[in-house]
Amino acid sequence: MATSAPTPHAGDDNATDDDVVSLLMRQHGDIRNLFDEVESATGEERRDAFHRLVRLLAVHETAEEEVVHPFARRNLPGGDQVVDERLAEEREAKEVLASLEKADPDSPDFAERLRALRTAVQEHARAEERYEFTHIRRSGDAGRLAAMARGVKAAEAMAPTRPHPGVESGTANVLLGPLAALMDRTRDAVRSAMGG
Repeated sequence: MATSAPTPHAGDDNATDDDVVSLLMRQHGDIRNLFDEVESATGEERRDAFHRLVRLLAVHETAEEEVVHPFARRNLPGGDQVVDERLAEEREAKEVLASLEKADPDSPDFAERLRALRTAVQEHARAEERYEFTHIRRSGDAGRLAAMARGVKAAEAMAPTRPHPGVESGTANVLLGPLAALMDRTRDAVRSAMGG
């Protein structure tokens, strides 16, 4: 029987994570590594790696929705458009991910859809790095970047274990009912961690 490895978290390397951009870039690396693991595994190992990938994607997107996107909307030139484009990409990826959760991980169809998901996630990550992360690093002072990093870590600790297509904001997540308490705690943890 396969041994379940823990979902990787940015910060597992014991780096100080005092810069939100560095932390999110490490998460992008963790996501790429998990895609590699899912693609190369079979049977229970693939199923386990896929569930860890789903959780990490949910954690990462929740952190961005709660911490990065609000900052980008307020501080970047054309921030609303930049964020709206990222949210549309996230929604598309979540729809593919939701369909994959219902599939047999050993089916050829699963592998094909996983490759499509990986391509979409990698394109989304490149767009984040280019249109959000670069500008966030330029726009935020060291104290703000560190506060945002604390917010991302708090969101990571409270994030849902499954992404929900069509829900790309904390407000919309609250409307899901059972997740309302979790999302409220996530939002409170993020605000507390960021000193707000």
